[in-house]
Amino acid sequence: MTLIEQFRTALAASSAQMPGPELLPERLARACARALPVDGAGISLFFADDRRLPLGASDAVSAEAERLQFTVGEGPCLAAHAEGRPLMADEATIRSRWPAFYDCLASTTPIRATLSLPLEDDLRDIGALDLYLVPPRDPGALSLADAVAVTHEVAAAFAVVNERDRGHADGPAWLDAPAAGRRATVWQAIGMVNAALRLASPDALAVLRAHAYATGTTLDDLSARLVDRQVPMTELSFDVDRSR
Repeated sequence: MTLIEQFRTALAASSAQMPGPELLPERLARACARALPVDGAGISLFFADDRRLPLGASDAVSAEAERLQFTVGEGPCLAAHAEGRPLMADEATIRSRWPAFYDCLASTTPIRATLSLPLEDDLRDIGALDLYLVPPRDPGALSLADAVAVTHEVAAAFAVVNERDRGHADGPAWLDAPAAGRRATVWQAIGMVNAALRLASPDALAVLRAHAYATGTTLDDLSARLVDRQVPMTELSFDVDRSR
């Protein structure tokens, strides 16, 4: 069975297990993780420099890795998107190039290497696929050509749905992915900090990120607790006063 046949077989199996148009990204991430010699995969969109939208992950650990990268605002997927090219990062590279991300990644997950690839076609310049590896898997054993071939399949699957849903006012159904809905809480929290602390959105995001990192949580979790009034705005105000 060829690599593409393995991917399509895995995608068909995931479709049977997780029906629903909004779960397409998660099905695709699972198919990537099963077809390639990796331990996990995640798919995301960038709709602004500081706005990354997770669409789906193959497993909980891969989803956490995305949240950690978004929390610190640095990492291989962000760099691959900025540079517009695939980026392989082993443990030494992650530690030296993105130390804050490495600290979070190493302390909370077994992941030690990544391959991040921009998506093409309808998702050119906005879509990304992250592949995650856990020792003893060697990132050198992962073929870039195979990974690129799988990204073509991922992009093609999105393109089929996009064409079918092109007339829908709300866009394709996969934009309603559960992971994307959870990330919306961060935008809500930014708005709350805007109003309460009179900060511009980039500054509000920076304050939230700094507090999440300092308290050992993710930006998503902090935002959810802030929106639910479990974290008082005075905690963030104290961080702002200290930084001045």
